[in-house]
Amino acid sequence: MRHSGQQERDVDHDVVMVGGGPAGCAAALFTARYGLDTIVFDKGSAALRRCAYLENYLGFPGGIEVGVFHDLMHAHVQKVGGEIVPETVVSVEREDADDPFVVETQAGRRCTASNVVAAAWYDGSYLRSLDEDEMVAEDEHHGEVEERFDPEYADADGRTPIKGLYVASPAGGRSAQAIVVAGHGAHVARCLLEDRRRQRGYSGGVAPHYDWLRSDAEFSGEWADRGRWREWFHNEIDASGLSSERLEDLRERYIDRAFETRRTDEEIDKEAERGLRRLVDTIGTDRVLDAVDDAEIKRYARDGGDPASE
Repeated sequence: MRHSGQQERDVDHDVVMVGGGPAGCAAALFTARYGLDTIVFDKGSAALRRCAYLENYLGFPGGIEVGVFHDLMHAHVQKVGGEIVPETVVSVEREDADDPFVVETQAGRRCTASNVVAAAWYDGSYLRSLDEDEMVAEDEHHGEVEERFDPEYADADGRTPIKGLYVASPAGGRSAQAIVVAGHGAHVARCLLEDRRRQRGYSGGVAPHYDWLRSDAEFSGEWADRGRWREWFHNEIDASGLSSERLEDLRERYIDRAFETRRTDEEIDKEAERGLRRLVDTIGTDRVLDAVDDAEIKRYARDGGDPASE
């Protein structure tokens, strides 16, 4: 689901995500929803798998099994168009700064990408050919000196000195807890999207991408008029260096995207129903029913599904 004009070169994918844990899946969710062809390679030493039970991830009051959480993450990425491939990336290479990245997996798969996001907690050795002297640091562990990927190679936003390469993990202290890792992954993806948008001419307040749906009420009054949006857009963007035709194209694309987020109350209700159904399907209907008291199931069946019935 690529948007016109988003891909300058002939590559297999817009984004390759190395790692399918909380960081990689959160990042992939944002890039795939934006419309970038996103593939996630996930078959390595996942730190989350070492967790016995996940109790501190927001939204699960009683905690959640790590395996179920993993399935939910992957299902979400796939639902929005991302591809999950259970293979380990062994190398990422690029001949020149303007060439696509060449990604190779342990299974022998090779693909090209405009952007690579490192989102695996292990050593990052697969990236060494890109900038080995700078991205490798020595670390003393139990009295022995080891080489590891330098968590300070990327800045706080995940950007690196290499154009198109971002790091969501390892990220030092931000890799310590699943919920923090996920938030950092999403932040890095938003920075990637902002960089792409700036390359296309967006700037100022219209360069960052905000991924949310808006209720119908948000488009009432003056904001129902595209003219009001155009006025706001011109106040936010730095138009210097842009032709009038390019400025108009960027503006109309921005406004089109804004109006695509508009949802009526009826559409919101349908989305909520579909979302709940997807959640149950992913967890498993039998497991959900097992968790419900038998008396409640009988009452629900007896009353025809009316929650107000006694």
